[in-house]
Amino acid sequence: MTIDLRDRLRPLGADLTPDMMRATQALLAEMAPPLEPDLRIERDLVYGPHERHRLDLFRRDGEAGKPVLVYVHGGGFVMGDKSAPGLPFYENVGAFAARHGMVGATLTYRLAPDHRWPSGAEDMRAAVEWLRSNIVGRGGDPDRIFLMGQSAGAVHVAGYVAQFAPRIAGALLVSCIYDVAAAQANPFHKAYYGEDEADYPLASSQDGLIASRVPLLCTVSEFDIADFQRQAAAFVGAWGIARGDFPRMHWLAGHNHLSPALALGGPADTLGPLILDFIRSQEPRHG
Repeated sequence: MTIDLRDRLRPLGADLTPDMMRATQALLAEMAPPLEPDLRIERDLVYGPHERHRLDLFRRDGEAGKPVLVYVHGGGFVMGDKSAPGLPFYENVGAFAARHGMVGATLTYRLAPDHRWPSGAEDMRAAVEWLRSNIVGRGGDPDRIFLMGQSAGAVHVAGYVAQFAPRIAGALLVSCIYDVAAAQANPFHKAYYGEDEADYPLASSQDGLIASRVPLLCTVSEFDIADFQRQAAAFVGAWGIARGDFPRMHWLAGHNHLSPALALGGPADTLGPLILDFIRSQEPRHG
């Protein structure tokens, strides 16, 4: 994170207004590196029956047995996509993975209110199973799949880890809601979880994440939305009480809710080094 960008993000505030989102995207789009000419992209691969069960793969030819980094976009459960016309997002994530010796993937999933909890976690399971069955021929290692979600995408990844017996090497949660019952019941939450708040504890991933042995990397941003900051703090406390140590939680200085993923691979990237360190730390140890 550069001092200049931090000073330009701070005045935008934390609330996800249209102006804040457009300004953040514009700032980071200017800094995004171009896609390398040797980058191979396979688009709209089908991982399930719904029209939004689609993923893009980013890789270099001739590689084999590489870790797979899968990015799951945010959008308040009701919107969002794996790519944005006229903007480099989120191809920058797939390109970042390929640039660092991995296979990158970006995906879409079903949206609320037509598809409610636990559809997101179910879609994560479907995507992982597709990757496990198809990634070897595309240079990836099915036993080293890392799921990374941001905001609503992080919630879906967390739900998959908490609810199912996940077949992944690690989960990366960028600005996540862990305890749905304690979160602000805004219209986006109600679109996905329903109107009856008495059902929200069942949908919370916090206890399942703490009990799981899937390695986790979690982040929250300095200029993040207040509810996400409270959630991160409460998760750290609950983890410490239950497990007696500190989770792998990082505070991203100078970033807002959107910018960590948008900056990935560029000069203002502070999330990328954390991702690489996390994935390397999960490499099999020999001897």
